[in-house]
Amino acid sequence: MVQRKIVHINEALCNGCGTCIPKCAEGALQIVDGKARMITETYCDGLGACLGQCPQGAITITEREAPAFDEKEVHQYLQSKTHAAPQTKPEAETAPQKPQWPVKLNLVTTKTPFFENADLLIAADCAPVALKNFHSLLLPGKKVLIGCPKFDDARAYAQKLGEILTQNNIASITVAHMEVPCCSALKWVVNKALETSGKKIPVKEFEIKIGGEIVEL
Repeated sequence: MVQRKIVHINEALCNGCGTCIPKCAEGALQIVDGKARMITETYCDGLGACLGQCPQGAITITEREAPAFDEKEVHQYLQSKTHAAPQTKPEAETAPQKPQWPVKLNLVTTKTPFFENADLLIAADCAPVALKNFHSLLLPGKKVLIGCPKFDDARAYAQKLGEILTQNNIASITVAHMEVPCCSALKWVVNKALETSGKKIPVKEFEIKIGGEIVEL
């Protein structure tokens, strides 16, 4: 054990959004049971590349006794992930997720039990393909609705979503869209639906870059 700087995660603040995960090049952080956790202290170099990525302010750098950073061990770990069998999935992706169908906004029924007290994810239908870690970063614990405001009627979306918000108790809304202007209309859909329903529901907005990165707006 040595006295050194190391990442500290406040689990009370962490909501499991996963935006810190891609910034940890050593692979020290993973989403486990809906929270960001350090899987092995020897993987954390303490430089804090993940610092400032957390929208909840759950990540800080602390100085304490901890095992020394092991660059060789990190290299072996990253190599094992690279050469893992195709069927191997990150731990967060194997967490139980109750099935939901349908998922298209045009098809879903406005009043249904799985919406009650749900954390709702409104996602562009390109998002699960464009964002490699879509399921582990955005989906855990949420009910999802997907759509494309470019090829469908955004006003119809807003009306349908407004009915969903009116008829159910929705706990929160997360919007995930691509960075192209037509796709950002999903945020307009959510704003219009909230206006129609008259409800105040917390909203988070994420933009997925063409290169596959994700940022919170």
